[in-house]
Amino acid sequence: MSMAASHPARPGAAGAPARPAAKGDPAPQASTPGDARNVANLLAPLPVPPEAIERFASLPGADEEPWDVLLSTMALDEHTALETLAKRFGVPFQLEPKREESAELFYERIPPAAARRHQLAGLARTEHAMRIATSQPLQPAAFAIVEHLLGMPIDIVLAPRAAVGDLINRGYEQKRDLVTEIVEDMPLDESAIERAASSLSGATDLMQLARQTPVIRLVNMILFEALRRRASDVHIQPLENSLVIRFRVDGMLVDAFSPPLSLAPAISSRLKVMAELDIANRHSPQDGQTTVRIGSRKIDIRLSCVPTIYGERLVLRLLDQSQTQLHLDSLGMSQEMQRELEKLIGMPNGMILVTGPTGSGKTTTLYGALERIDRGSRNVMTIEDPVEYHVEGVAQVQVNVKRGVTFASGLRSLLRQDPDVILVGEIRDQETAQLAVQASLTGHLVLATLHTNDAPSAISRLQDIGVEPYLIGSSLLAVFAQRLLRRTVPGNPEDYAGRIAIYELMMVNDEIRHLISAKTDARAIREVAIKAGMKTMEQDGHEKIAKGYTTELELRRVLA
Repeated sequence: MSMAASHPARPGAAGAPARPAAKGDPAPQASTPGDARNVANLLAPLPVPPEAIERFASLPGADEEPWDVLLSTMALDEHTALETLAKRFGVPFQLEPKREESAELFYERIPPAAARRHQLAGLARTEHAMRIATSQPLQPAAFAIVEHLLGMPIDIVLAPRAAVGDLINRGYEQKRDLVTEIVEDMPLDESAIERAASSLSGATDLMQLARQTPVIRLVNMILFEALRRRASDVHIQPLENSLVIRFRVDGMLVDAFSPPLSLAPAISSRLKVMAELDIANRHSPQDGQTTVRIGSRKIDIRLSCVPTIYGERLVLRLLDQSQTQLHLDSLGMSQEMQRELEKLIGMPNGMILVTGPTGSGKTTTLYGALERIDRGSRNVMTIEDPVEYHVEGVAQVQVNVKRGVTFASGLRSLLRQDPDVILVGEIRDQETAQLAVQASLTGHLVLATLHTNDAPSAISRLQDIGVEPYLIGSSLLAVFAQRLLRRTVPGNPEDYAGRIAIYELMMVNDEIRHLISAKTDARAIREVAIKAGMKTMEQDGHEKIAKGYTTELELRRVLA
């Protein structure tokens, strides 16, 4: 039976308490107590009181989310309510519906935004109809539109929202279309925030709130503006009496907007829905990710939520794949240092470290090195947290602690894949460090990052982690250290746009190996490295100042 076809006893038929979620289509209302009783009888045994039906049209969200609003008036969970409704109208209910390959037509013809808005997922194409799963039964107009787009009737299967959402994601992911489109959003200003805030209803249901059009548009505008300003991160922080939104641009946090504090739950809920996090959990940290698209630009977003005494603090890391520069010369590495790096990555085995604090561009430098490796003749593999950039010809593995994939366990698995070159996103613990060192001693070239202030300090850091000095001396080829400085605008040295890296490269020679074995401190190793020709980051910075790439003030700020 098609729920979109004419049927005297189907959800959404004449006399039902709600209308479809089509834009501009008003929610119906039971104008008299008698009408309300008739609707209540139609929905029985669902416990919908007639008085709730009488005031239904005035409830927040009734036009766009009629089933969710109706569900909030009943003392039933979603599973029980959908199963009861399915029995009442003779349609299937499936807790975990499965999608078949024949449903591909649905994902080709139905726009992903429409599928998500109306909670519709294609399951299978039969001889005469398309079987559709939905968690929103009260939307006959939406069903009719889908039938028109498909060119065939649809048969409805009721299923929980989470199951339908998962089907939608996997269906469009196969088409590489698992993104939220951000279009027609102009740069954000205070008046735009005020208009969006005034459009929000007083809804209290978090899922209902997260899917309201004003909230979606507000979050899209914030993301659009952050990307327009070339921000790498967005910080959303509730304070006692205000909500502060800041962007990190060229490494510096700058105030962007201060919307009403009342918008914090709406913004948080919307971002959590996008990242498929638990919107009801506001008392423990959560991490997730999503992807958005602005025209031809694809943006990966990593979301971190941490509860504070004033509400959830959100940080979004924005990774614009189309704007990423992975070439070493574009990062600021001198031609001389690039030649040294190319010699190093041509070695059959050994370990190369890139060091620096968080946000200093270490991973980008490693990716630039991977670009110079012949990936046709060498098996290149990575273990990362997260995989920030996708490199052609490289097998990249994502750390997933919940599923038992750590840097150590992932690296151990990679070693069974016959790799020639291994990139370890970060050496954090003794096990990972020892595995990396052993790999470099058994015929593999290992590239890795480490958190230290300069190149010589990497030696003492590895010793502190628990690696024996003789193993460090035997495996280590070289250590890079780096920082990112804001780049000056040509012709206007008072302004900055973009960033440039400064480097130091410590080649591990026999004298430094002797010092490592003797457990000599980093200061003494540094002196020997400089005598051997190491150019320090400060020297590299002054050369870039002389070329007009940055300023003395910026160099002092970063190296202070």
